[in-house]
Amino acid sequence: MLDLSFMRDNLQLVRQKMQQRGASVPLDEFERLDIERRHLIMESESLRHLRNVTNDEITALKKQKQDAGPKIAEMKEVSARIKMLDEQLSVCDEKLRSIQLTIPNLPHTTVPLGADASANTEIRLVGEKPKFEVAAKAHWELGSQLGILDFDRASKIAGARFAIYTGLGARLERALINFMLDIHTNEHHYQEVLPPFMTNSASLQGTGQLPKFAGDLFKIEGTDYWLIPTAEVPVTNIYAGEILEGDQLPIHMTAYTPCFRSEAGSYGKDTRGLIRQHQFNKVELVTLTTPESSYEELDSLTSNAEEILKRLGLHYRVVTLCTGDLGFSSAKTYDLEVWLPGQNAYREISSCSNFEDFQARRANIRFRPNPKAKVEFVHTLNGSGLAVGRTWVAVVENYQQADGSIVIPSALRPYMGGLERITRT
Repeated sequence: MLDLSFMRDNLQLVRQKMQQRGASVPLDEFERLDIERRHLIMESESLRHLRNVTNDEITALKKQKQDAGPKIAEMKEVSARIKMLDEQLSVCDEKLRSIQLTIPNLPHTTVPLGADASANTEIRLVGEKPKFEVAAKAHWELGSQLGILDFDRASKIAGARFAIYTGLGARLERALINFMLDIHTNEHHYQEVLPPFMTNSASLQGTGQLPKFAGDLFKIEGTDYWLIPTAEVPVTNIYAGEILEGDQLPIHMTAYTPCFRSEAGSYGKDTRGLIRQHQFNKVELVTLTTPESSYEELDSLTSNAEEILKRLGLHYRVVTLCTGDLGFSSAKTYDLEVWLPGQNAYREISSCSNFEDFQARRANIRFRPNPKAKVEFVHTLNGSGLAVGRTWVAVVENYQQADGSIVIPSALRPYMGGLERITRT
């Protein structure tokens, strides 16, 4: 959420940044309400001053045994007017906050300008595309042939956009989760947390999913519980409403969770395979830090996510998202896109973002730089480290063999009981 005072003082800049994003937000209504709010405050304060002065006069009249009735009657009317103004101010404040909650973050000055993903900027390529003796197959074909992936039975159980991993397919998913967590905790020194897989509305509002993206979520009927769309939500909100000490920062956390998304508006896209599912596993990286260090932390977090792809020997590229492709809460995002030979395309496998103080302001996460300093909002960052299902896809498609088997990357073999290859059993 953007600071109210900042918006008031920099409304033209906010308009410009929203245009760069291609975001339609009610800034004219915001300006009108803000002017109305200031008028209400000025009138209320003026009447309060009048009431204070008149009350002194009433006290003096009473001491002098003079008639204070007319002034008392006048102040009753003034008090009623003040009460009405306070009610109007409360309504105005609520409308302003509602608008604030729908306004996306301001893109950082280094974010490239552009209307959509075609304007994203590639900043590096890592590794090389694999070469195959025969045409590469997609993971859904390979998984079916090997008996490790079943969409038909999953559809019978739950519906479309669900999958069942079986046998070594399930073990490969579990191996990837444990491999990622071990790297991030043992080598990158993130603290592992296992959060709830449901959150309340306040937590989703804190990280920016509510109120704007309620249609993308699954809500538990009759409750204030929502299935999490990403571990970003519960993990970031661990410190909601708290004031941290400066020497506690930075805080680095990692979490494995399943994620649940309705994929509203995506029907017809990626209908085959594991790329766009209602339920999928992810290992998330979350950082809370100071404003001065947040872009250095973004580079570090991105590097940590990349390390998983490097250890698995997967070819990928890193792109900077342009203003029109930037997520609602993000000030700057690097996407890691892994090469999928079965689809002859790069696909996003991690988005690493700096939200600056946008989420912290919504979730009220603050810190005190030193004992004598004023509190400030922390900067929050997160990224997938990685999306597990898409990493499963990348391993299966990149390590497929002419005989239909899948070679297990050497980094994963200790997590697969030493197994070197997945074959049809």
